[in-house]
Amino acid sequence: MIHQTSRRARQYVALASGAALTASVVAIGSAPVAAQDDGMACDPTAGGMTYAYIKPGPDTWYQRDVDGFKFAAEADGNTVIEYDTAYDAEKELQNIANAVNEEVDGISMFSSTEAGATAAAEAGNEAGIPVVLTDSVGTVIANGTDHVASIDFDWVGMGESYADWMAETYPGEAFYILTGIFGSPPSEKINEGMIARAEELGVNELVGVQETGYSPDDAAQLAQDLLFAGEDFGLLFVMDEDMATAVIRMLRNEGALDDPIKVFAQNGSPAGIPLLQDGSLKYTISSSPGWEGFVAYHALNNHVAGCTDEMNRQVMLPVIEVTSENVEDPTQVVPWEPSDIYWELTETHYPDLLQGR
Repeated sequence: MIHQTSRRARQYVALASGAALTASVVAIGSAPVAAQDDGMACDPTAGGMTYAYIKPGPDTWYQRDVDGFKFAAEADGNTVIEYDTAYDAEKELQNIANAVNEEVDGISMFSSTEAGATAAAEAGNEAGIPVVLTDSVGTVIANGTDHVASIDFDWVGMGESYADWMAETYPGEAFYILTGIFGSPPSEKINEGMIARAEELGVNELVGVQETGYSPDDAAQLAQDLLFAGEDFGLLFVMDEDMATAVIRMLRNEGALDDPIKVFAQNGSPAGIPLLQDGSLKYTISSSPGWEGFVAYHALNNHVAGCTDEMNRQVMLPVIEVTSENVEDPTQVVPWEPSDIYWELTETHYPDLLQGR
């Protein structure tokens, strides 16, 4: 299957490969990127393009990222082919090959490993297909593999915010981390930021870190083991709110919720909002995968449409702190499911991504 817009993508690659392109990290509030002056029309709403989205597994987080990407693509009349890797490295490589064989106009790759993200970028370069990467945490930019953009949350910044919140709200209390997966860039970066800032502040001491595998049952069991072992800490970080729900339920049953253990988490998800509202979850950071997918689409589509020739851009979504005081504000608890609020947030933080509209 060969699309007319696939030829446009190949024109783009030929132009990009002949240009002197350098990596650039674009922070919030950066200046708009100039459109290409090469005779190629810049119309991001032209429609008729086909994109591939490769996700690592069926979890809600990944699916909402796809949903946000599709939400934006459908508004422009573009089609998205979705691939699920099912956490299998071999299947991930096959999905990349399938997307290339489909001769799609662009690939959005969400891999749980640097190797998978790099493989997608390399395959795209070889085939002349633009690629954006999600949650690779800048690793592919750092290893020098060209791609259009890396779309990430500021994971280190999140970790630092947790440490700041602990020091301000619960000074002197020790904390424990129930992380996601050791070696996973988001988990590692959050831990890195939290631990380094806590050491810098010298107010809250880290007791330990354990891996949950993102399993609510395992997270609850680990928390229970810590409780029964008599570990001395008052603050428990849980890497996502599905796990935090299970941990809070266990602590409540054991009479230990808030006495002494206060739980804080990450995501601002539909599972976490009721916990914030009833006070059982003390603090979280909003990281909407739907908005992340929406931003990834616009970064990719702008390139394919000829609105920019920039490569290796890093777009880091802002750290948005959430407590019971602001939990009702959709600009603070950014919806996970596709929402028109994404347009407003993108216009506020990344107006150049909406150029030509």
